[in-house]
Amino acid sequence: MNILAIGAHPDDIEFGCGGTLIKCKKAGHKIYTLVLSKGSMGGSAFIRQREQKAAARFLNVAKIYWGNFSDTNIILNQKLIRVIEDVVKETKPDIVFFNYFSDTHQDHRALAEGAISATRYVKKVLFYETPTAQCFDPDVFMDITDCLTEKLKLLMLHSSQTHKTRVPKLTILESATSCANFRGFQARVKYAEGFKSLRMMLEI
Repeated sequence: MNILAIGAHPDDIEFGCGGTLIKCKKAGHKIYTLVLSKGSMGGSAFIRQREQKAAARFLNVAKIYWGNFSDTNIILNQKLIRVIEDVVKETKPDIVFFNYFSDTHQDHRALAEGAISATRYVKKVLFYETPTAQCFDPDVFMDITDCLTEKLKLLMLHSSQTHKTRVPKLTILESATSCANFRGFQARVKYAEGFKSLRMMLEI
């Protein structure tokens, strides 16, 4: 399959669906990523872009697409939808993952609304969870018990961000582990990633 994962900032994808992408890589699926900004408000754009490229190598990503939007200033408009649409047309994804629309970060909200329009003909579209998502109620789960350690290694490649959780004494690695444990409990496994489906075409 062709898998497309979209994030507003470097590390969104890895937190939200990194374990699932690791499993996709192992299964031989082709992975593409679209990152809309270089995360300059959260640190050096150069460093964050370098970290994203390292994460892409870890996941064996076929191609990274960059949206080149300004961090914290991604706006829902025709340009945003067109950028996402163009990548969808080029990669022809079987599954698309992106940020959830209910979120305290405006870039995540704008991405989600734009991607809803841009992926309207894709048969499998899933929202993923990040630490700023609100009221996230997953209805699809991926068991990542066998690859949580690898997901944490993937997140460590975004080393400039590991301590930027805005919660004292909490790292992004601890946050990801806690989230995976909770979603795993919901899915009746030890560790899982949870997703909310926008569209999920069943195929028998």
